[in-house]
Amino acid sequence: MLDRALYAPFLAQIVVTRYCNLDCGYCSEYDKVSQPIPVAELKRRIDKLRELGTFAIEFTGGEPMTHPDIYELIRYARRDKRFFRTQMISNAYLLSADRVRALNDAGLQEMQISIDGVEPNDVTIKVLKPLRNKLEAVAREAKFRVVLNSVVGSAPPDEVLAVIDLARELGFVPRVSFIHDDDGQLCLEGGWELIAEIKRRLGRRFFNGGDYRQRLLDRGTAPFKCRAGSRYLYVDEFGTVRWCSQTRDGWGVPLADYTREHLREQFHTPKDCNAQCTLGCVRHCSRYDQWRPQARARAAAAPAR
Repeated sequence: MLDRALYAPFLAQIVVTRYCNLDCGYCSEYDKVSQPIPVAELKRRIDKLRELGTFAIEFTGGEPMTHPDIYELIRYARRDKRFFRTQMISNAYLLSADRVRALNDAGLQEMQISIDGVEPNDVTIKVLKPLRNKLEAVAREAKFRVVLNSVVGSAPPDEVLAVIDLARELGFVPRVSFIHDDDGQLCLEGGWELIAEIKRRLGRRFFNGGDYRQRLLDRGTAPFKCRAGSRYLYVDEFGTVRWCSQTRDGWGVPLADYTREHLREQFHTPKDCNAQCTLGCVRHCSRYDQWRPQARARAAAAPAR
């Protein structure tokens, strides 16, 4: 019980398919050829995450709505395995009123939808122009919490403000993140002039995660004690635990072999990619333990790409 309190994952993100129906230019987390991971295998991975004491599970991809058994997986995690939070990330293109009601019935508790701007551009088509009607259907039908996340740097900066305003209009939770490179490092080249207005509209939500966004803006760096591999787990399509979605070519341990000793070890292992990391999920999960030391003397290096 003590190990669970000290090292167990607050959040595990589990890839159910690498395939995505979109091909956004800044994203490295998808392909156009992968098949959905068999539901029986995914259930074994869900069982293992529960065994490790995982608090919340989030289905991701690729696009998880392309998985033919996504409702069954959500139901299994929520109803059978009783995770405290059962969540999903989606681009919203495949959502409809009927599908949202099916997600309600399955027991989904939170969905993060990524919307980058208003008009399609060379980088992204996850924008309001083709998706507004779908978002309105989600607002009408969803019984789960919806977070609308916009990425500063993937669309004209003023379009981020429109996404924030629509999120509030529809009763969603607005969130803003910064565009990053393939290693998860900050690579924002524009949009600075609207940051003050973004902060005003988001209020205290801009400053969560140890106020890392502001520190990245002010100094270009925001070091933290990253607890990936412990408080946060990323399980790729092969069933391997990685530090995060952007370091999946480096360190990894098969989830089937993962133990509480791995949780303890990774809790105490510094990662030298932490200072410019923009991955809010990792920072949020690590935030609660910033007062605790990281005992390992040598930092584990992020993989070279």
